[in-house]
Amino acid sequence: MALPNLNLYHLGKDVTAFSTTRQGGCSEGRYGEFNINPYCGDNEDAIRRNREGLCRLLGIGEDRLVMPHQVHGDEIAVVDEMMIGLPAKERTESLEGIDALMTDMAGVCIGVSTADCIPVLLYDSVHRAVCAVHAGWRGTVKRIAQKALAKMTAVYGTQPADITAQIGPGIHLDSFEVGDEVYESFAGEGFEMEALSKKMACSDGVGEKWHIDLPECNRLQLTAAGVRADNITVSPICTFMQSDIYFSARRLGINSGRIFTGILLR
Repeated sequence: MALPNLNLYHLGKDVTAFSTTRQGGCSEGRYGEFNINPYCGDNEDAIRRNREGLCRLLGIGEDRLVMPHQVHGDEIAVVDEMMIGLPAKERTESLEGIDALMTDMAGVCIGVSTADCIPVLLYDSVHRAVCAVHAGWRGTVKRIAQKALAKMTAVYGTQPADITAQIGPGIHLDSFEVGDEVYESFAGEGFEMEALSKKMACSDGVGEKWHIDLPECNRLQLTAAGVRADNITVSPICTFMQSDIYFSARRLGINSGRIFTGILLR
């Protein structure tokens, strides 16, 4: 069995954090090679085999790999013993409409799926708790990263100054061309657009359009919430520009694979 090729992050000695690449699985076409997201049209058997490979690489049982069905909202779920113990159908239902997961359980890998959206991982080494956040532009406007941090504080007692954060691969400013309505969504929620956007030539060569820096939007949310700037690492990878290694819905279409960005307490 082929094992996935992971991009590993160093958040602490007792935690494994990573993003999958397109290499090391058995999916084909626009899903090739490694995809474990069951909501984007990939072959079910390929997804199952890819999940098996990831769990083998991580050294966990398949019931310990938890991924939600995201909807670009700001709902956050706590993964605890009760959720892990649910029958498969009920667990799937409990993960419907969720865009961030958190847990303090060792040996459970939580993660989110992206293909241009921004994945954010949070690690509280003091209370031994982790969180995985899916922040597309809609979730970013809703400040899901800040809300996830606030929920970690409420549930685990997390203090923002104790957080180590990784912002994973996603679409970057030069590639994230948006319509005026998206720009106005950010501006209307009080984002500092002078620092986070600029007008650039349209990809079709006609006129100009706004471009927005999604990774920076999320980084600034974390620092505004009290996370130390030197505790935040931002991936230099733009998925649109590196779609040969990472999935990009803008390059490949929505019927394509997804990156899985996960975090696992040891």
